[in-house]
Amino acid sequence: MKLVKLLCAAAVGCMMSAPMALSTAWAQDQIVIKFSHVVAPETPKGKGAEKFKELAEKLTAGKVKIEVYPNSQLYKDKEELEALQLGAVQMLAPSLAKFGPLGAKEFEVFDLPYIFPSKEVLQRVTKGEIGKKLFQKLESKGIIGLAYWDNGFKIMSANKPLIKPEDVKGLKMRIQSSKVLDAQMRALGALPQVMAFSEVYQALQTGVVDGTENPPSNMYTQKMHEVQKNATLTDHGYLGYAVIVNKKFWEGLPADVRGKLEEAMKEATDYANDIAQSENDSALAQMKASGRTEFHTQTKEEREAWIKALKPVHKDAESRVGKDLIEAIYKESAAAGFKM
Repeated sequence: MKLVKLLCAAAVGCMMSAPMALSTAWAQDQIVIKFSHVVAPETPKGKGAEKFKELAEKLTAGKVKIEVYPNSQLYKDKEELEALQLGAVQMLAPSLAKFGPLGAKEFEVFDLPYIFPSKEVLQRVTKGEIGKKLFQKLESKGIIGLAYWDNGFKIMSANKPLIKPEDVKGLKMRIQSSKVLDAQMRALGALPQVMAFSEVYQALQTGVVDGTENPPSNMYTQKMHEVQKNATLTDHGYLGYAVIVNKKFWEGLPADVRGKLEEAMKEATDYANDIAQSENDSALAQMKASGRTEFHTQTKEEREAWIKALKPVHKDAESRVGKDLIEAIYKESAAAGFKM
C-alpha cells in the first residue's frame, strides 16, 4: 500500500516537476510546490516553512504557490525522502540523520555526541565549505540541498532521573534511523529503538519506549513532557534539518523564478535559525512551568562524565562518516577556541 500510495502521488508530482518544453507554459500556469515536514507548525522548522511560503509567494508575485503540510500529514519519516525522489512532493526539510540510510553516510557526522561544543562551531560548519561539500553528496540521489535549518541541541528524557551516563543503561530509547545514534545509545548501555517521530508520544505513553532525545521545542509541541517524568539538559547532540528539493523539478524551473525562490529561502533560513534558540528557551520554560517533568541541569563534572562516556563513538564512526570529515570539524572547533 505504501508503494502504491507513493507511485500514485508521484504520477501527479512528476507532471508538476518535469521541465516544460516551452517556457510560456510556466507563465500561464501557477507553479505549485508541496513542502512536507513531520513536526508541528509551532516549531522553528514549522515557522520557517510558513515564512518561506509567505516570502516565495510574495517575491514571485503569485507565480508560485507553496503548500505546506506539517505533522506528517502527507508522509512519515521513512516515506518522505522516497516521495521526494519520486516527485510526489517537491520540497522537504528532513533531519540531517535521514541522509545516512539514503547512502550519504557523511551526514551522520551531525549525529555524533558532543561534536559541536558551541553554536559558533556549528555555524562554521553549515555555512562553510564542509556544509557545501556535504550538499554535493545529495545530487547523485536526485536531490539538491538549499539550506541548513537549526532546531537546537537535544536533551535526554525518561521516566527516571538521568544524572550519570550509567542511568541510561537498560532503557529503551527512541532514536531516528542513524547508525551513529544507534552507537551512541549502545555506548550508554541503552536499547535503541528506531521509530517515526509521529509515533513517539504514544510509544512513551504506553511504555513501548522508556525515553528519547529531542530539542525542547520538539518535546513540548509533541506533548512528550506529559509522558516523561524526568529530563536532563545534556545538550549532547544537535538536531538540524536540510531544506531540500527534487533536483529535476528545481532545475526545470525558469531561472528568474528559481532566483526568487533562492532569495526567499535565504531570508527564511535567517529567520528560522534566529528564532530556534528563543523557541527552545520558551518551550523549556513552559514545560518547567507545567510541573509534569523534572529537569536536571548538569554540573561541570557530570557533563564531563557524559562526554567521556560518549567520546569513543567518534572513533567508532570514522570508518562510516570519514576520519577526515571528523577531523575537519575538530579544526573548526579549535579555530573557535575549543579543544576536542
